Amino acid sequence: MSPTIGKTFIFFLLSILYLFSTVVSHQHHHPLDPLTPSEFNLVRTIIENSHSGSNHSLTFQYVGLEDPDKQTILSWVSNPNTTIAPPRRAFVITRLDKNTNEIIVDLSTNSVISDQIYNGHGFPILTSDEQTAAIELPLTYPPFVESVKKRGLNLSDVVCSTFTVGWFGEAETSRVLKILAFYIDGTTNMYVRPVEGITVVVDLDEMKITEYHDRFRVPVPKAEGTEYRASHQKPPFGPKLRGLATMQPDGPGFEIDGHTIRWANWAFHLGFDVRAGPIISLASIYDLDQRKFRRVMYRGHISELFVPYMDPTEEWYYKTFFDLGEFGFGQSAVSLEPLTDCPAHAVFMDGYYAGQDGKPTKISNVFCIFEKHAGNIMWRHTETGIPGEVIREVRPDVSLVVRMVATIGNYDYIIDWEFKPSGSIKVGVGLSGILEVKGVTYTHTDQIKQDLYGTLLAENTIGVYHDHFVTYHLDLDIDGTSNSFVQNNLETKRVIGNVSPRKSYWTVVSKTAKTEADAKIKLGLKPAELVVMNPNKKTKVGNHIGYRLIPGSADGPLLSDGDYPQIRGAFTKYNVWVTPYNKSEKWAGGLYIDRSRGDDTLAIWSLRNREIVNKDIVLWYTMGFHHVPCQEDFPVMPTLSEPDQNSTQKVHKNKHRDHPVNVSNSK
Repeated sequence: MSPTIGKTFIFFLLSILYLFSTVVSHQHHHPLDPLTPSEFNLVRTIIENSHSGSNHSLTFQYVGLEDPDKQTILSWVSNPNTTIAPPRRAFVITRLDKNTNEIIVDLSTNSVISDQIYNGHGFPILTSDEQTAAIELPLTYPPFVESVKKRGLNLSDVVCSTFTVGWFGEAETSRVLKILAFYIDGTTNMYVRPVEGITVVVDLDEMKITEYHDRFRVPVPKAEGTEYRASHQKPPFGPKLRGLATMQPDGPGFEIDGHTIRWANWAFHLGFDVRAGPIISLASIYDLDQRKFRRVMYRGHISELFVPYMDPTEEWYYKTFFDLGEFGFGQSAVSLEPLTDCPAHAVFMDGYYAGQDGKPTKISNVFCIFEKHAGNIMWRHTETGIPGEVIREVRPDVSLVVRMVATIGNYDYIIDWEFKPSGSIKVGVGLSGILEVKGVTYTHTDQIKQDLYGTLLAENTIGVYHDHFVTYHLDLDIDGTSNSFVQNNLETKRVIGNVSPRKSYWTVVSKTAKTEADAKIKLGLKPAELVVMNPNKKTKVGNHIGYRLIPGSADGPLLSDGDYPQIRGAFTKYNVWVTPYNKSEKWAGGLYIDRSRGDDTLAIWSLRNREIVNKDIVLWYTMGFHHVPCQEDFPVMPTLSEPDQNSTQKVHKNKHRDHPVNVSNSK
């Protein structure tokens, strides 16, 4: 059998298997379900056959579900038994011959319906395989080996990690990474023992070292007291929990049908994407009076996470990361551990993404879903005003949580979507893990005579100042797709005349944003309620139906607008943006963000200043904070938060590292 005939036979066989599985399971296949392992394999085969004439290696940088037409999905949701589901299509980004290709594969016809070379700025998401290959190169590179030897370090205890390089005005850019070294002798806490002064530049397309620098030497921070594994701690380690358990003898209070989850008065679809991680779609709440589900959100996910460090020196200036677009939240997801990452009664789901070779990669327990019994009160009242009676009513606060954890280098991001019976959706990102530190000569603050761009946390160890900006894409559809964005400003009024002993009061002055420019908001400047409302529907007493955005942290960027990282991250300049729905406007930092130039971002799209009144609109919300490392952040960073007040009317900003935001209903 010739190689060509062999490939054709395999492709034909995979096509038959896929079509057979589709016929068998079509009644349970939701059009927003993430691609299955068999679909990943079919995509790989179709694309490899379409590029069979090339002698160069083909790499898959991104493979995900091509978003179906929104109106088609909504029609299908309304009548799934009579409406034909949209065709299953995959959107694929590959690298071939140093070019980036955008490919759309139709899985229902087993064909490539679009294949074009991307000629703009920026490069696609990095794969895990190419990063692994890149960090192995320095360990056999003679200049690197010699630099390690001169420092008196054992090469066997040196490990490397990858760092994106950004863009700083260069006319031409290539697809490269910088590789930095760390020392693990005496500890597994590698990030607190950087080997400063050595920088390796790797060309990813050639997979070879193209630059090498050994500029200076400083002491490697000590390993003593940095080991974080419980098995290596002196007893006692932490509190000993006695008999703590949440029992559900009748099973969980929610149902999972494929990727559709139903709980209490909620129903929604949970998807997985190699870049976004969890995607919540078609979130709807059941109305007892109308006896039907009413849609709240068509689709919601994290769009980007911008992490710029504040050290402008040669060894650090480029550390301005865009974690989703460069590394991928889904690709960086870790398997969740029962009883630690999630409670005993949690239910787990697996996730799949395409590796660099296009083959499916499985992440076991990528999601956990559980009912959260925090011991808080959702609502209560004690009535003593009725003679001869004391009436007490209490509703415990129980919510449903969908959780994923992404580990990107030194940071662990705990991503929660929390649904409440009150109708609120709460999203939160908890930050934990290890600080990224800088090695220095100083051992005490008295020795410091210059700005070190951080905090001295231990001998020879600086925790560098940095920011975290998490941008959410929230396609809210409040009772339908025609919505408006209203800013209810709280304004002080003077009492005129002698009508009252009072001299002032505050009232609400509503303003409906007519265009995108009207909707851009920097939070914290003045008190206001932000509402996405349906101007076409009202309650029985005449109030418009809507959902309020109840923000968490309101921190904004402090970098100058003309600084290159801020040009790329200009979508963080405002905490709130509102845009008309556009299928292609999904990633706030642009589709290609590695080495991007900021010419395809939310900030650029909004310059069109499109109308947003009574339209299908998308709410973009950025929550962030400025991290000034403190002594308690070393050698590990606990995930800290204030006690949650659990109110549909108010959510308090969590201190330091855990920032929730509520999307609350207004009936």
